[in-house]
Amino acid sequence: MELGSIVQLLENKAILVTGATGFLAKIFVEKVLRVQPNVKKLYLLLRAADAKSATQRFHNEILGKDLFILLKQKWGTNLNSLVSEKVTVVAGDLCREDLGLQDSSILREEMLNQIDFIVNLAATTNFDERYDVALALNALGAEHILRFAKKCVRLKVLVHVSTAYVSGEKGGLILEDPYKMGETLNGTPGLDMEVEKKLVEEELNCLRAEGATEAEITLAMKNLGIQRARMYGWPNTYVFTKAMGEMLLGHLKENLSVVIVRPTIVTSTFKEPFPGWVEGLRTIDSLAVGYGKGKLTCFLGDLMAIVDLIPADLVVNAMIVAMVAHANQPCDIIYQVGSSVRNPVRNSILQEMGFRYFSQKPWIDKNGKPVKVSKALVLGDMDSFHRYMAIRYLLLLKGLELANKALCQYFRDKYLRLRRKINFVMRLVELYKPYLFFRGVFDDMNTEKLRMVVRESSGAEADMFYFDPKCIDWDDYFLNIHLPGVVKHVFK
Repeated sequence: MELGSIVQLLENKAILVTGATGFLAKIFVEKVLRVQPNVKKLYLLLRAADAKSATQRFHNEILGKDLFILLKQKWGTNLNSLVSEKVTVVAGDLCREDLGLQDSSILREEMLNQIDFIVNLAATTNFDERYDVALALNALGAEHILRFAKKCVRLKVLVHVSTAYVSGEKGGLILEDPYKMGETLNGTPGLDMEVEKKLVEEELNCLRAEGATEAEITLAMKNLGIQRARMYGWPNTYVFTKAMGEMLLGHLKENLSVVIVRPTIVTSTFKEPFPGWVEGLRTIDSLAVGYGKGKLTCFLGDLMAIVDLIPADLVVNAMIVAMVAHANQPCDIIYQVGSSVRNPVRNSILQEMGFRYFSQKPWIDKNGKPVKVSKALVLGDMDSFHRYMAIRYLLLLKGLELANKALCQYFRDKYLRLRRKINFVMRLVELYKPYLFFRGVFDDMNTEKLRMVVRESSGAEADMFYFDPKCIDWDDYFLNIHLPGVVKHVFK
């Protein structure tokens, strides 16, 4: 594999980005505009009813973010001209055939004739998503973008962003291997995309015929997703549907060049466009928020187990390099982008760095008082967790139940609130348990070869498109970059 100038190859190229309001997509768009403003066009697919709504979403949810501060400083009042020339906001829907562009025939034809690269970042990352929603976006959405890609006459490569955790609960060294259509993690036969689609349709029709409320339908769809995932060996709906998306791409790609990028747990930016930018409650950040606010006093997991983290800008750089590297050659390759092989970090860092940071810089509550934290109690197995819950909450719940019987439901509201809280915590633990005690490390041999090509071929651009996790000092990253970023951008 040979690689020339990455920046030069991006010049005068048209790129379609799906899921454009997502975390990684925003970083991708910002990076491309910053390093190569002579890109021909960025088509940004946003789910919206019409072009006006899509444009409003673009300005509010993308360009209006702090992430674009360097571009705003560099271009000043000329930024609007750059954006209007280089960015085309596309109202569409990945869950529909032809991306829902049937009513935009002129734009659709323009895209089919102009697009050089497609980067598919559209996904729902909610572990507990409704099965109909996750199946439509994560699995069938991959099929829709592939069919659209095949019609693009200039297309060089389709980059599909998946997740390393399509491996489920595997231990040991997890290779950068594809999944064949119908392959399951536990060997259970019968996984068939058409069967899954039909099952979802029948279940929805049945629920609606019975007059189920929207809340009841949502719960039923969530339960169906978990049930189907576990039936075939995956721990949750998210990774199950992402695995099916990979299967569809592999099965239907034919001669199309497809690159699958599998990041691990994506965290705040390491360096670019500035350190510590993050958006929303990402996987480990919900722990940081709860702990810093004094609401999370215990933590479940194996402190010595490896937690595979990778900053978002490293993921985006890997995506760009992979896209450019495979621009002129047929490919069918998977890149796992993580840290567990090259620069592993253990769960204990979450406990240690959280305590150090919030002890030195406590969160100030709504009353203006600093929240004091102590080192979180770590429960090392599920038996310990169940004992803790029994002593801490279930005894109180039982007491409230007895008091309600004796006092004509006097504590009914308090009882219901506590029961909901307990059920919520138990469901979260069940969803996240596979990752709290994860025993796998993600091989990144393909990704390392890509890094070597950049170092050998691109010279100075190796520093511009860094994605080697060895450059990260994890203690410094957590104390001085990630946790300050979470506090600034996520704490409310």
